[in-house]
Amino acid sequence: MALVLGASCLPARSQTRPNGITYPWLTQPGNASATVAARFPPPAGCRRVVLARGSWGEWLRYLPLSPPGTLARTYSGALKKRSDVVAAVVNIDVGTRDLQQCADAVIRLRAEYGFSQNPNQIHFHLTTGYDFWFSDYVAGRTFEVVGQTVTPARKPVEASTHAVLARYLLATFGYAGTLSLHRELRSVPLATVQPGDVLIHGGAPGHAVLVVDVAEHPTTHKKYMLLAQSYMPAQSIHVLRNVDEPQLGAWFAVNPTEEVVSTPEWDFQQNELGRF
Repeated sequence: MALVLGASCLPARSQTRPNGITYPWLTQPGNASATVAARFPPPAGCRRVVLARGSWGEWLRYLPLSPPGTLARTYSGALKKRSDVVAAVVNIDVGTRDLQQCADAVIRLRAEYGFSQNPNQIHFHLTTGYDFWFSDYVAGRTFEVVGQTVTPARKPVEASTHAVLARYLLATFGYAGTLSLHRELRSVPLATVQPGDVLIHGGAPGHAVLVVDVAEHPTTHKKYMLLAQSYMPAQSIHVLRNVDEPQLGAWFAVNPTEEVVSTPEWDFQQNELGRF
């Protein structure tokens, strides 16, 4: 799913959200310092990687965060059982249904980025392979499910508003998941990890964790990544804490020669990194 990117680059050390970045679900712009970049400085001696202006990775780097100490909750309002793995909670709603789980959280953020750039480019494949475009949805074209078959269906034409995007996403969440998202992404080597990549294991069960930032040591070229996820049941999207290496805080060292990429609630294989 290609989205238009800016051409100029962002200084690697910037922690203040650049002008022009928007998060469509927010009614107010929010505190420019309450972001992933501001909350989590790079590990000692490292610098954030340079990103293109307007890119998916830059947008994730400045995701708005809820105040420090905010607890991750499920869609029902219950506390997340593993509160120890939560370094910060992203300032975004989880909904009132058990839908915005791991892959759905990635889809949600990617769709919100697309809405801030060009809504007509938003589309995701369902698990059946059906290519579901937001532009079709607002034009009155949706789908219906009969048994295991997804077929086109009609609906009223609507304006391209954020409320309509929310309804489009609910339909997407119900019939997409780690299997479909895995097929949506192209495999990339772990050594080349960038903000916006996804650690993903497609399956039942499966899991998906989003890379929201990357830092690199200028001499050793050792890389570190910040990770965010939702989980089961659907819950607050949260930045993960590195419980195995607490000295790194929320950063995770990238070790391309190791077979397993360990995250607090799922271990991925080193070849399970995908990119939009």
